Amino acid sequence: MWSQPFVIPAGIFFVLTLPLILGLIPPNRGYGIRTAATLADPQVWYRVNRVGGTSLCLASLTYLVVAALAPTPLAARSDLRIWLLHLAAFALPMLGSLLLVRREIALR
Repeated sequence: MWSQPFVIPAGIFFVLTLPLILGLIPPNRGYGIRTAATLADPQVWYRVNRVGGTSLCLASLTYLVVAALAPTPLAARSDLRIWLLHLAAFALPMLGSLLLVRREIALR
């Protein structure tokens, strides 16, 4: 599984989202979803980071499931279709997370 194209970034995103989901990270300029709105109000910070952390965590898990169910064999690395499947499984949920976070910030 470690040979899959995006498994390490997906694993890193998964681990980094857990403190955000649990509300362990206070407002700061280094870690979390940092916008003018989230930095200005601690309640907005925790709400947006919980939603964003959860959606990024689910996006990471989505890719890890795809990587486990449709692994890329070493011989298939030159097969664009398989690589695009893995790219879509990694990037599309991340894009969905971004859109969800933007909507959550707009609701403040």
